[in-house]
Amino acid sequence: MLTPSIIVLNNLFIYIYLLLGEPGLMVVQIKKDFEFDGYKGNKELSEKKYIRDVSCKGDVYFNSGDLLTQDEDYNVYFTDRIGDTFRWKGENVSTIEVSNVMADPDWIEDANIYGVSIPEQDGRAGMAAITLKSGQEVTPDLLKDLFVHAQELLPSYAIPRFLRFQQELEVTSTFKVRKVELVKEGFDIHSIHDPLYVLDFTKKTYSPLDSDAYNKVLNGTTRL
Repeated sequence: MLTPSIIVLNNLFIYIYLLLGEPGLMVVQIKKDFEFDGYKGNKELSEKKYIRDVSCKGDVYFNSGDLLTQDEDYNVYFTDRIGDTFRWKGENVSTIEVSNVMADPDWIEDANIYGVSIPEQDGRAGMAAITLKSGQEVTPDLLKDLFVHAQELLPSYAIPRFLRFQQELEVTSTFKVRKVELVKEGFDIHSIHDPLYVLDFTKKTYSPLDSDAYNKVLNGTTRL
């Protein structure tokens, strides 16, 4: 069984088939019996979501931006979202991949992954906004375990450099994880009231991001 998908080649969308288990971009054909009015008041934004001339000249598809995978029983699974990546150390970091690893420990409820800017650094450093399971508290031992867990399962560049512990995961009105505000706030200890931690390679753990540690990150003394 083959799964239809879309790839980009020389700025043109080419219709191909993928084998089972391979991620593909979910697209929906726009027909007369499936009208899509686009985003209200923003024709330019709507046009960016259209893919034209996919399987034949003149057809139009809606680009969902979601990467899905189909198994042998025709079950479809969400794999990733186009654009849910950031660059750090010259590498692309998948927020979905990192989130799955960071949320794996049994004391963590959810992990929201995003990239934050650091002065004089190229790219964005990974940050994990974490919510704990009921009754759990952050302890030095758990932070060390989380460091080891991330180091064993993630490439070095993908390991989150910062942790932010929140009471609850912030979501949008459509129940998508809210990231825009978190990215803007970065790791600024002066505006964030949640507990913050920074990756400490020397001690092999995550250490509290206090004023001293914060200034060392800003002036480049701390190696991230």
